[in-house]
Amino acid sequence: MSTKMAQASGLAKVEELYQNRAERAKELRKEGRKVIGYMCCFPPVEMFTALDMVPFRIMGSVQEPITQANAYLETIMCPFVRSCFDLARKGNYDFLDGLVMPHSCDTVVKVYDIWRYYQSYPFSHFINVPHMVHPSSFKFFKIELQGLRKALEKFSGTELSDDNLRWAIKLHNEQRALLRQLYDLRKPDPPLVSGAEVTKILVASMTIPVQEGNELLRQVIAEVNRRREGRPDKKTARVLVYGAEIDDQAFVKLIEECGANVVMDDICTGTRHFWHDVPLTADPLDGIVSRYLETIP
Repeated sequence: MSTKMAQASGLAKVEELYQNRAERAKELRKEGRKVIGYMCCFPPVEMFTALDMVPFRIMGSVQEPITQANAYLETIMCPFVRSCFDLARKGNYDFLDGLVMPHSCDTVVKVYDIWRYYQSYPFSHFINVPHMVHPSSFKFFKIELQGLRKALEKFSGTELSDDNLRWAIKLHNEQRALLRQLYDLRKPDPPLVSGAEVTKILVASMTIPVQEGNELLRQVIAEVNRRREGRPDKKTARVLVYGAEIDDQAFVKLIEECGANVVMDDICTGTRHFWHDVPLTADPLDGIVSRYLETIP
């Protein structure tokens, strides 16, 4: 870890991770850890953690104009997905050892093969996610995740045991609980933490191993609970942001600069990503199937 980042803590460390999203993952890769990039909130990150891999959420950039991706993708396609692929073509995701994409939308489905062909990571896997919640969907999705499990075992050369999967589930459920605690600090009027700050915290937590993320969240929650400079002022409206993917503070900051407190969200990098725990089940895969297939939609 860089000296500056190692010395930082709480919101200061969040800022470092937010501004340099890939730095920690690159450091861990140099130390021998495998880094698995994933898109959307459907890939079960517990599986990566259980095999001592680093889950890394692939995100776009509103600061970087899309230039190279337009040579491969139609410009009418989702700008977020085009931005992600554009960053990959420019080498921003060359540090990844693997790519996992789910059937979250048609654009992601189509881009998967293009991405895999042109980037050629050591590991790549597609998860077919049912778009209906039906008893047969759970059976289908479990078979899909069993396929991912076997593919990860083959790639890592390590068995993904049920005990390790339960350990990873516990760690990620702990992170989800900490994020819910953070969101509780948005309930007062004015909130104790701004929407722009929460966006940065969410982004930071999706770029580092879960153990480091949990410690960072504890530091942030303790810091926010203390009376600190920069606490949000009370404004005329309390706003919930609803939509798809937000990985940059710009939009949320714009709302807050216009006289509102952003205090809640329903987005795939926000509450859909962490609101529900994985239930503890005899077969840990059953709990993962239930959580990712039933609660996210």
